[in-house]
Amino acid sequence: MVRKLNDYLVIGLKGIAMGAADVVPGVSGGTIAFISGIYEELLSAISNVNIDLLKTLKTAGIKAAWKQLNGSFLGALFLGVFVSIVSLAKVIKHLLESQPILLWSFFFGLVLASIIYIAKQITDWNFKAFLLMIAGAGLAYFITTLNPLVSENSSSLFLFLAGAIAICAMILPGISGSFILVLLGAYQPVLAAVNNRDFKTISVFLIGAIVGLLTFSRVLKWLFKNYKNLTLAVLTGFIIGSLNKIWPWKETLTWRINSKGIQVPFNQQSVSPFSFNEDAQLLPAILFVVVGFLLILGMEKLAAKKR
Repeated sequence: MVRKLNDYLVIGLKGIAMGAADVVPGVSGGTIAFISGIYEELLSAISNVNIDLLKTLKTAGIKAAWKQLNGSFLGALFLGVFVSIVSLAKVIKHLLESQPILLWSFFFGLVLASIIYIAKQITDWNFKAFLLMIAGAGLAYFITTLNPLVSENSSSLFLFLAGAIAICAMILPGISGSFILVLLGAYQPVLAAVNNRDFKTISVFLIGAIVGLLTFSRVLKWLFKNYKNLTLAVLTGFIIGSLNKIWPWKETLTWRINSKGIQVPFNQQSVSPFSFNEDAQLLPAILFVVVGFLLILGMEKLAAKKR
């Protein structure tokens, strides 16, 4: 595939969207990758990191290895992810604190439209596909109802495993890697390591993430190659089940004190906007749901025209 500079700029923008999604505990960057049409290429490129790549590097040089890796694609994408995390993390954190209902409503619209988009990719809706979709939805919903661990573990082995598990969730549509870190009790230690420039902790976490990414991407690539319809059905279910986590109206059941001594929600449950104790902001919330929904439909139409 021959790409021009504009193509890589678009890929970088998709990376920015993925990074912004991954910052929010509840939204998956994998979902953004899928609805932006780069998911399978991403899996294929990541799975190219293997022994054959090292052999190509040794026998044919850097240029041939870079081409085999699809390095320009990965470079543009991950640069976008990095820029997004560095530049948008504080903005999204501020919005989560100041306008949580409107932000979650926007993401809810995005994810709702992505369910339709991914379901349309399934060419054969049979009994097995419906069963796997329901099973995927049930599993994802169950994960969103789990209580985060009270204790926060910062041992090297734990952070290595947390990185491997979380990165799998980050590339899996519907399941948020950030939320998995929250569940494991690793979100605060990792965030503190980044803020304190604790390079040892960051390195252990990243090594775990790389191992998990290289392993799980091969599994997903194999599933897409051999059982694409059924895999899409499961992923559709995952995204349906994840809607509970990003439902805009939440009631806090219990609180906890974070590492900065600030009281934050610990266990929450979804409630109706009509029984929400505070201002439900119903009309603005609906507007943001529609905006998010139409944004995905617009992306789909643009992609269809390009094809």
